[in-house]
Amino acid sequence: MDIQFSPTRPDADTLSFIVPKGGFDALPLAAAPVLAAGAAASRFTGEAGSSFESFVEEGGKTVRVLLLGVGAASEQDYEKAGAALTAKLNLSGASHAAVEFFGGASGEQAAHLAFGALLRSWRIDTYRTRQNEKAKPTLKTVTLVATGAEAAWAKLSAIAAGVAFTRELVSEPANILYPESFVERCQHLAELGVKITVLDKAAMEKLGMGSLLGVAQGSVREARLLAMEWDGTDGAAEKPVVFVGKGVTFDTGGISLKPGAGMEDMKWDMGGAGAVAGAMKALAGRKAKAHVVGICGLVENMPDGNAQRPGDVVTSMSGQTIEVINTDAEGRLVLCDALTWAQRTYKPDVVIDLATLTGAMIVALGHEYAGLFANDDGLANDLIAAGQAAGDPLWRFPLLPAYDKLIDSPIADMKNMGARYAGSITAAQFLKRFIEDGVKWAHLDIAGMVWADKPGATWDKGATGYGVRLIDRLVAAKFEG
Repeated sequence: MDIQFSPTRPDADTLSFIVPKGGFDALPLAAAPVLAAGAAASRFTGEAGSSFESFVEEGGKTVRVLLLGVGAASEQDYEKAGAALTAKLNLSGASHAAVEFFGGASGEQAAHLAFGALLRSWRIDTYRTRQNEKAKPTLKTVTLVATGAEAAWAKLSAIAAGVAFTRELVSEPANILYPESFVERCQHLAELGVKITVLDKAAMEKLGMGSLLGVAQGSVREARLLAMEWDGTDGAAEKPVVFVGKGVTFDTGGISLKPGAGMEDMKWDMGGAGAVAGAMKALAGRKAKAHVVGICGLVENMPDGNAQRPGDVVTSMSGQTIEVINTDAEGRLVLCDALTWAQRTYKPDVVIDLATLTGAMIVALGHEYAGLFANDDGLANDLIAAGQAAGDPLWRFPLLPAYDKLIDSPIADMKNMGARYAGSITAAQFLKRFIEDGVKWAHLDIAGMVWADKPGATWDKGATGYGVRLIDRLVAAKFEG
């Protein structure tokens, strides 16, 4: 979709007007009274993301008119309005929509509306060879009648590109996206100034990453550890903030095999790594004045004759030993080695991991929030604020010694899972054992947020891109100079 800004209304086949909550008194159209009556009859009063569509005669031709509500006119309200525009028009036959702001709008507001429109337009048609004409997108151009949006749009369009990249990675099937090809997909970030470092199986064996490699040993696809470093401070910030993503490109559960029904969804078990990669693209794309490292632990969890068995004991890079009770609790086995390598390599003060870690998180929060665990209240509060502002919400859970006891092993330093209850908490307690003294750490369990079975505020069904905007907002608020 082509986004344009213009000081005057262009010649377009669709006219859209932005309406705040409470409705409107007049529109710059001859048919304004008819539109007002129709909107009132349809109970359209300008709530954020709501819309009213009609056709009127204007300038001697029939024109589609779309009224879009922006509610209280917050950033997210404008994004919802932009997304509503795309959702309404993308398959409608309209090709060019002009957007005017009832009562005027700032360049920042116009940019956020365009941001929402672009986010909602993303879809993956890579593997479609036959498609009904009415199922093909027709909306090619959106022109916003506004000025002064250039600076805000440069930033937001870079973030949108990061979200799109995450959605692409999360959507790809596992025969296309696996550890090695994930790394290849990220190579273009070097063109934006991102330093790429890749560890192969031999390098990880030398480092003693027995926990991560244990997960991968049942697959013909070799594991990879990918690090992406962006330094927009020109060396002024010596220590980076580090984000670590779980990248299980497909999760069968291993020997602890998952049920067959729904297993195809496990292509998105790399959603944490996908979010980290997309965030690095967004930060580099907008030239963030921050020093950030994104690390992805990439494996495929398969059940062949060489696969890890329940009851095996592995030694992590940290030297701690782990009794593998269930091979389907594999994400934490990947993350613990990635976290250790991240801390020893970059010596960060702050580390945040993102992972589709537990089904228990979906039981607890559904698909409305991701879970947050942290060893520092200030970091937790910063993350919650960033999530709220960006539209990627978080809900905090406890970390307590009482839960820690649930993963003590009778034969090793720890088990990779506890009993039936508090599954998300014991997973976080497991990861906490690999955080070095003095490091502020947060764990985000995003299992319920990376994939949607129904459209949301700024996404269609499928990959949501969750995490990219959260990371970008946190970096902008707390780590940019």
